[in-house]
Amino acid sequence: MFKEFRAFIARGNVLDLAVAVIIGAAFGKIITSLTDDIIMPLIGKATGGLDFSSHFVRLGDVPRDFKGSLTSYADLKKAGVPLLGYGEFLTQVVDFLIIAWVIFLMVRAVNRAASALEHDKQAAPAPTDSAEVVLLREIRDELRTKGSTRSAGTSRSAKKLPLDGE
Repeated sequence: MFKEFRAFIARGNVLDLAVAVIIGAAFGKIITSLTDDIIMPLIGKATGGLDFSSHFVRLGDVPRDFKGSLTSYADLKKAGVPLLGYGEFLTQVVDFLIIAWVIFLMVRAVNRAASALEHDKQAAPAPTDSAEVVLLREIRDELRTKGSTRSAGTSRSAKKLPLDGE
């Protein structure tokens, strides 16, 4: 079983997946920062100072020893108060939409590049033979035509020349 596991880990797909997960996690942090620190404040500014992170509904009682702000989602959540944080949910939806849009753009760019590469391969001219090869083929063809005008008793092996591909 250990040998199978080692073979599984050694395959390129597992390593590629591990790299993708690490890069994806870092990319997720960038998108979260973009959403939390740039996009949501701009949306808040456009809506008259609306701060989505502080929009919630308290579903339970606040502990007696609570020392934070009753309007702070983070403080109440840290204290264990049951909350319905629809502002935080909206922020996560925006995160998701941004990530989905960026992935869509990346896949679209890769598909276009692959399509252009395939088109370039099809449009590329066929490789031409060197002048020496062309000359040798002409000589071969000339020898064949002269050989066919000789007597019919000439053997096939005498007519066989290089570049025949045989």
